[in-house]
Amino acid sequence: MPKGAFHAPALRKTVLEMAFAGSSVHIGCAFSIVEILAVLYRSHLRLGNGQPKSAGRDYLVLSKGHGVMALYACLYELGWLQRDDIDRYFGDGTRLKGLSDVHVPGVEVTSGSLGHGLSVGVGLALAAKRKGTGQRCYAIVGDGEMNEGAIWEALLFAAQFRLDNLMVIVDENRFQAMGTTADIMMLGDLEVKLRAFGFDAVTVDGHDENALERAFSEVKSAANARPKAVVARTVKGKGVSFMENDNIWHYTRLTDATYREALRELDAA
Repeated sequence: MPKGAFHAPALRKTVLEMAFAGSSVHIGCAFSIVEILAVLYRSHLRLGNGQPKSAGRDYLVLSKGHGVMALYACLYELGWLQRDDIDRYFGDGTRLKGLSDVHVPGVEVTSGSLGHGLSVGVGLALAAKRKGTGQRCYAIVGDGEMNEGAIWEALLFAAQFRLDNLMVIVDENRFQAMGTTADIMMLGDLEVKLRAFGFDAVTVDGHDENALERAFSEVKSAANARPKAVVARTVKGKGVSFMENDNIWHYTRLTDATYREALRELDAA
């Protein structure tokens, strides 16, 4: 599979390679956003001149910064990160930390302290509107992150200032660090809530790339001055059978055996 294809199993394999190399965690929450990122990078994010410092490129804000390995895998596909970055992930002296870091080329926000990344994205969208650049901002938040009050303040602000160049994508995998979202903070119907906050919103299977493509295209095409939202229903740990819907993989590190077994499944996909 050539680089730049954003093929989901290949992206997950890069995530696994990083996690194993760095003996790091947060595999499950990276796997749940792979298709979302693949579709955005393949079809929707305008990258200007194709370089991370291009003045006209769209913004991708990963507010759920603990899922950053999936983003790094995409940046590697673009050639903005190198093989050495992947092999040295989370190691001494590396520029790739375990949470989203704005010092990495193509990363818009330092996040992982949940709740504030969306506010940064709202600010980027507002600045683009006022400057008339035509840039869009895509902000990915976790459903557990939606517990934070700052998220709802940012949503209210976006609707008040008619930021129709903002798209909020909720990774609704129904888990957070310490358990299920239902057990910790019942969220209810997020599409209904987002609509009540002044957004155009749809709900979609977050692993069906065709459905994601349609959803992103449809909400963007509505010329009504409302900000946009897509609730993506996902599976934490998607792509490796023994990780799927098992929240232990939020904090579990790979062993030689689990690494080899996960690679076998991805190679067969």
